[in-house]
Amino acid sequence: MADHNAMPRRKPVPTSTPLPADWAKDLTQQFRNVLSTKRMNELSSRPASLRRAPTEYFVESPAPSPLPQRHGFDSSVQTAPPTRAPPAVPGSPQAPNSLPPPPTYSSLKNLPTVPVAPNDPKSLRFRSMLMSLSNTPCKWENPGLLDEALSAVPLQRIYDEAQEESELFQAEAASMGGNLKPAWGYQDCVIRALMRWFKRDFFQWVNNPLCSVCRTRTLARGMAAPLADESARGANRVELYQCANQNCMSFERFPRYNDAFVLLQTRKGRVGEWANCFTMLCRALGSRVRWVWNAEDHVWTEVYSVHRKRWVHVDCCEEQWDAPMLYTQGWGKKLSYCIAFSADGCADVTRRYVRTADHAVPRARCTEGVLQHILREITSSRRRDMDKKEKFRLNADDMREDAELRKNVIEALAFNISRIMPTNSRSSRSATADAQKAAEAAQSRQALRERQQHLARNQHSGPRDPRQQ
Repeated sequence: MADHNAMPRRKPVPTSTPLPADWAKDLTQQFRNVLSTKRMNELSSRPASLRRAPTEYFVESPAPSPLPQRHGFDSSVQTAPPTRAPPAVPGSPQAPNSLPPPPTYSSLKNLPTVPVAPNDPKSLRFRSMLMSLSNTPCKWENPGLLDEALSAVPLQRIYDEAQEESELFQAEAASMGGNLKPAWGYQDCVIRALMRWFKRDFFQWVNNPLCSVCRTRTLARGMAAPLADESARGANRVELYQCANQNCMSFERFPRYNDAFVLLQTRKGRVGEWANCFTMLCRALGSRVRWVWNAEDHVWTEVYSVHRKRWVHVDCCEEQWDAPMLYTQGWGKKLSYCIAFSADGCADVTRRYVRTADHAVPRARCTEGVLQHILREITSSRRRDMDKKEKFRLNADDMREDAELRKNVIEALAFNISRIMPTNSRSSRSATADAQKAAEAAQSRQALRERQQHLARNQHSGPRDPRQQ
């Protein structure tokens, strides 16, 4: 039985344990996370109209309560409430009584861009143009027309070259050991072989068309209305040229066709016709394709590499494969918008081709939030009738591509920072020499690969039908 008269025992004094070295850092990080969550909750709870409204407004603060009456003063005398305004300086202009509030959360940096529907005429025109451009890849989804397009392609030649190149990539990877993957897969080699044939043997570049009568050069004479036959084949505008030969002086018409299946018959044009027809042939060979539009009057192709699990840049006019820096670093061109359109959506891929601010042009056609809204609107319309499994796969590809584009920008920033940091001259010379040796080795491997392909074609391929050239 317990003794109630006994003295209570004192609890043992807890021993003080030393705090971890990074306790202050952890506490600071927790505070920042709580504050960030609170700000984001307040932003998301606001109506859309308030989020789009400008932040330069004043918040009415409640009037301060009057001071309590004190003994010895007349209660009829109104006491002015205290103010935070500084005392007036004689001879200086008087400032307004209302003071601006503290900065709102929307004025902070590094907040995510919120998609906003276009509502001004300039943004609406840009939306209408992107909607029209997004219909181009949808014209290549007719299976009957794609099968007909393959009849113009020497498939046996394409597949033989692709097989040879694929085996070379496999042998090169095996020679390096370590279970290294080949640089490109078989389907990638098929598109590479198609690009070479398309550039060298199939399509013709046209600046000023030759005179069809005397085969001499022509001079531009402006535009002309399309004829009935040209309109039926999809020509919206026709360029008019005149023969420079004084004894001929005949006129030559150059209709600009937008139908890729019509271009299979004409087989000539400029960059628009080249990219249109080539991208359609890539689709006919079974690859996922995207038609990339650039605001600086250029278009090219992107092909999805299943082997690399990423989109690959292809320019059939320049016979360039996976060279996204061709336009900025190679040509010295500045780009603003690079939008990729496909049959299952669209994406802003400017970060793949513009890595630094030196090669960027201000994007003034609409705000970034409006652009995101337009691209999501197009993508949603293309994927509306897809099943959930297909949508999930495409969304995973989109997230993987976004991570790749962010990585490109980070690597470019890190490279530019490393260039301005002081380094040892000896180490920089060594790095330059190593880079030069690596470039020479790559060139020698490419030359060896092309020589082996040429020898293999000469040994195993017989005389070809001239109709397939």
